[in-house]
Amino acid sequence: MTPHTDIRDSRLLYGCMGLGGDWDTRPWTAADLAHAETAVQAALEAGITAFDHADIYRHGKSEAVFGEVLARAGGLRERILLQTKVGIRLPDGDRAGRYDLRGPAITRRVEESLTRLRTDVIDVLLLHRPDPLARPQEIAEALTALHEQGLVRRFGVSNMSAAQIAALQASLDVPLVVNQLEMSLGRRDWVESGVLVNTSAAAANGFPHGTLEYCAAQGIRLQAWGPLAQGRFTGRADTRAAQLVAELAARKGTTPETILLWWLQRHPAGIAPVIGTTRPERIRACRDAMHRAVDLTHEEWYDLWVAARGAPLP
Repeated sequence: MTPHTDIRDSRLLYGCMGLGGDWDTRPWTAADLAHAETAVQAALEAGITAFDHADIYRHGKSEAVFGEVLARAGGLRERILLQTKVGIRLPDGDRAGRYDLRGPAITRRVEESLTRLRTDVIDVLLLHRPDPLARPQEIAEALTALHEQGLVRRFGVSNMSAAQIAALQASLDVPLVVNQLEMSLGRRDWVESGVLVNTSAAAANGFPHGTLEYCAAQGIRLQAWGPLAQGRFTGRADTRAAQLVAELAARKGTTPETILLWWLQRHPAGIAPVIGTTRPERIRACRDAMHRAVDLTHEEWYDLWVAARGAPLP
């Protein structure tokens, strides 16, 4: 098994936020390790070789337990693509959570992630959320140094608009290749933004208009976190949209999870879903989205959209 060398080629990623035990600072356990090994193996069996992390997931334990998985599985690191994020600081005592994209903070967090992941290089580093106090030139200097030192191969962002990406790219010689956003049949503001222009409903849509088009024009791969909508269309609710998902899955000989992922992959923006479930059977249920061509017609895609929005298009 050989991974894609470019994150922009990955059809699916496995999101590792659920690995490492509880959201606390207690050490991960043997049970947490076994849980992580089972999830990672299920992802690999589904053909997924790109793994998405962040330094804050489970207070660093997601990266740490994944590093142990790598250490116990000889040669696995060479077969996968590792992506992680920096820029969010969790609440600490009386200090509130905050964002921190100062240069030294980026460098320090990357070094800590490398240690936890037990690797010499991060394939893709994302800036997790915008920091209003960040200076693009300072960020660029930190990222350039990490790249020149061979510690990070590629860079991207998460939860950023076209304008924010452009402002950062103007100071950075190394191209930004990823923008990770919440996108699903349940979270549709990114697609609604494109059709609500010149309607009264546009004011209520907070998605930064033009971001999809900008990313496509600049060769920036869109990644969708939360693509399965927390099970809203695959068993947690009896709605017309959920019924249609099940009907399409049965008709096409696949799973409801695959239908949801195909709905994202069918969009011409080129969206790569990041699946975050830790249940092996649900990971395996996403396999067709990795191996089969998207099998949704123009009409079926629209049927799903209209059913999920619960109202006709404008």
